[in-house]
This record gives sequence, structure tokens and C-alpha cells, in this order.
Amino acid sequence: MPIPVILDCDPGHDDAFTILLAAAHPAVELLAITTVAGNQTLEKTTLNARRVCSVAGISGVPIAAGRARPLHGPPRTAENIHGESGLDGPGFGSGEPAVPEDPRGALALVRDTLLAHPVPVTLVPTGPLTNIAVLLLAHPELTSRIDRIVLMGGSTDRGNTTPAAEFNILCDPEAADIVLRSGVPVTMFGLNATHQVRATPEVVDRIAALGTPLSGLCVDLLTYFASTYREVYGFDAPPLHDPLTVAHLIDPSLVSLVRAAVTVELTGTHTRGATVVDLHGVTGAPADVEVGMEVDTEGFWDLIVEAVRVLGGR
Repeated sequence: MPIPVILDCDPGHDDAFTILLAAAHPAVELLAITTVAGNQTLEKTTLNARRVCSVAGISGVPIAAGRARPLHGPPRTAENIHGESGLDGPGFGSGEPAVPEDPRGALALVRDTLLAHPVPVTLVPTGPLTNIAVLLLAHPELTSRIDRIVLMGGSTDRGNTTPAAEFNILCDPEAADIVLRSGVPVTMFGLNATHQVRATPEVVDRIAALGTPLSGLCVDLLTYFASTYREVYGFDAPPLHDPLTVAHLIDPSLVSLVRAAVTVELTGTHTRGATVVDLHGVTGAPADVEVGMEVDTEGFWDLIVEAVRVLGGR
């Protein structure tokens, strides 16, 4: 049986590949896509989700917009990484995407989807956790309809937006705190894991060799992504963070996991948004979060290339 999934994202170059992987692989039943402000404003991330689904021929998956700002404090974006549109690089054209926006909004769409599905659903947030926190606060009765939350965010060591904090968690630390304390099982893929899956020139060549319009668009995305990661971080190839969540669902053997207590720093002057991961059990707190560690990078990229091949051949 495929795993029923709701993808909550802020496209974003790596989110775009997460959508492709979730839609392409038979092990995943992609029920809905919700968007949140993060890599760009909510208006732009929602448009980007619709654009990706339109060019990839992904239909029948409702897309709804969620929160435009965090629970507390001002919003932030990652324009320095993802560009003015949030998906700079390829030309999507100026026309309206074929895939529409669901008028219900994210909260109602997720509520309706959880209630309608016969088995509990896995939530896969790959952006700030605002939408998920709002769902848990507004509908605590629906936690029994959530099988688990598999998220991209945080790190076991350093951050990427501040020395201590990763972007998704820093955008809304209070939301992350609510999610991690919710009692719903959480699996976390942080920078320590996602930095292992970098889109090297060899990977880009594999995608380009598919020779389809979709593969060409993916090459354009990765080429732009590589340029900003090189400029901002000095990376020789950009890490494709977000799809590691879905890759894990498809093949759990791709990433080794450890159980640890994870808390979010909410007040630190220099450490707000940091995920404090107790790998050695020194706090005595319950080790209730699964944390991604070592990644089979070859297996990961095989899944990504195959997803682009499948969707590009439709």
C-alpha cells in the first residue's frame, strides 16, 4: 500500500524536486500540497507549487495556500538562495499555470483530507512549520489521523542562516517548538544529513541526458541553485535538502536514524531557532524524535533521476 502523504512546502528549488518525487513514485500517494511563506512570500510559493505541478503534468492533487507569516515576529525569505521568484533559473512563462489553487486554504484542505482518508496520513513539511503548528493548535482532535510528521529542518550541529539555526526552523521557532512537543511521532532531516546529497555536475549530467522538457527545466533549476550556493556558502555543488524526506518514505534504508531528544531554542540572543539535539542522552529527556544521520547518496539520486524520467515521459 502506498503511504498517504500531505506535502507542506515553500517552493523553493529543493521543494520543487520534492513535489516531483512524491508525485512520481508509486510508494507514495500524494493527497494534497499546501504552501507556506518561507523561501519566498506565500503568493510566490503558491504560484511556484502550481507551476511545478503544471509543467510536470501533476493533476488531481489539490494545492492550497497557508500562512503568510510566522506565529510571532516578522517574516523572512531566502531570496539570496532562491531568487526573486523563489524558483529563479528556468523560464516558466507569464501565463497562468494549468493547475488551480484550491479555494479552501491550507487548514481546511488538510482537515478535510485527514478526515476523508481511511488511514492516518503522513505530513511532510519541507518549509517553516507554521501551517503544521496552526493545524495542531486548531484541531488537536485530528492528531489521531496523523501517522507521523517527516520534516526537513534543523541540524545536529551548525546552522545555515545563523551560525546556530537552519532556515526553516529560524523562520518560525515557536511553530517548530509546537510540532516537536505535540506528541505526534516526528522524523527530522537536518542539515547534517541533507548536506550529504549535493547536486554535483555528474548528477546534473544524468538529468540532462534524459532529454525531455522537464529534465531541461530541472537542469536550469539546479544550475541556478548551484550558482547561489557557490556565491553564498562557497559550496562546489548545492545540497538538495527537502526531497530527503520523501526519499526516506520510499526507502527507509537510505538514511540511518537515531533517536534523540530535540528542543528548539526560542530566546537565545545568538542561538534563536537552533535545534538542540541530545545525541548522547545527557539531558535525560525522552529520546522521542528520529533524527537522520548517514545518507546513501547514490540511492537518493537514483530516486530523483527516475522521478524526472517518469514524469518527463508522460
